[in-house]
Amino acid sequence: DEVGLIHPSQFITLSKECSESSNSSSDGAFRPANTKFWNRDHKLGISTEILLPVCKAAKSAFMDAMKQYKTHSDLSVNKREDKNMVYGHSSSCQSFESEVMKHSRALLLLSCDLGTAWNARKLVVSKKQQLPMFTDELHLSALVLSYSHKSEQAWSHRRWVIKMICEKYSNLQQIIAKESELVEKIAERSKMNYRAWNHRCWLVSYMTREQMLYELKKSRDWAGLHVADNSCFHYRRRLMLGISENKQGDDPSYDVENYQVVKEELDLNEALIKRYIGREALWLHRRFLSLCLIRHLMTTTHGISCHSTSMDNEINIFLDKELRLLDSCSTIQDTEFEDFKGQAIYSTMYFLWLIKVIQISLKSRFKLFFYYY
Repeated sequence: DEVGLIHPSQFITLSKECSESSNSSSDGAFRPANTKFWNRDHKLGISTEILLPVCKAAKSAFMDAMKQYKTHSDLSVNKREDKNMVYGHSSSCQSFESEVMKHSRALLLLSCDLGTAWNARKLVVSKKQQLPMFTDELHLSALVLSYSHKSEQAWSHRRWVIKMICEKYSNLQQIIAKESELVEKIAERSKMNYRAWNHRCWLVSYMTREQMLYELKKSRDWAGLHVADNSCFHYRRRLMLGISENKQGDDPSYDVENYQVVKEELDLNEALIKRYIGREALWLHRRFLSLCLIRHLMTTTHGISCHSTSMDNEINIFLDKELRLLDSCSTIQDTEFEDFKGQAIYSTMYFLWLIKVIQISLKSRFKLFFYYY
């Protein structure tokens, strides 16, 4: 379930920790029995010393298998009239398919960005259309990501597999949940991993409303511990957009729930801003939340009728709250501590932006008012 590239000197430490057999040298020094590969507890370690020659050998074996597979595939297409010939070619093609899958797997574990190997696997898997093969592809790409967290080819391959599964099978909820867990696990190891979080954002389009709400709740603590990672907040914004767009009919309960989601996120954001001084990602996230709240107040059916006064009150309450936040954040308590200066700058820029947005929204509201009356 995990692959890693190991420097030769690390084999000694690993062997000692695991109490493996060893060969003692003339000077009595500890020497591990195997300094090329290390395999224990479902973990595979490959020595960097042999990486280049093994990679060359794997690539050569893969290219030979791919050449033979294509040759036999062409022959089987050209000679379909002969049933015996078709049977013979069918069995041989299966053999070469197996060789292609075997050698491409080995090659990708050594050189994960080789697109030819990924495409070869797509070619074989797309012909079979079998769920176990799709599952194997997810497992292989997870192995690659265990040591190359930002491999675009591996993330892209996972998305292709999920699309293929979606076309053939309707229930994706379990797979989506596991994918989300994988991204969170990799994000812990690899900070600021845009590719991983982008993959998680892509998954939102396959989630149900309930799953989006659960993901928003589950990622709350992670966001609070990684306030400098804007990718996580981008994911939360994507979830909130998905929740607001996922409505059934004109049921007002959805609007109420969406409004509550935005309010809770604003409260969380304010708490994090006060706890972590001078974090730009938090202020950028607040812009999105404020815009969602203002648009909600402007576009609800209350805003065009006799309840417009109530809407104005809601906006005034929101502005008063933001003014108090600005007042608390614009004070530079320590001139030597640059984060306080950053906090003052970010809060001021945010409030200037907020005033401009409200002015534009109010103009649009009056135009809409005259349109109806």
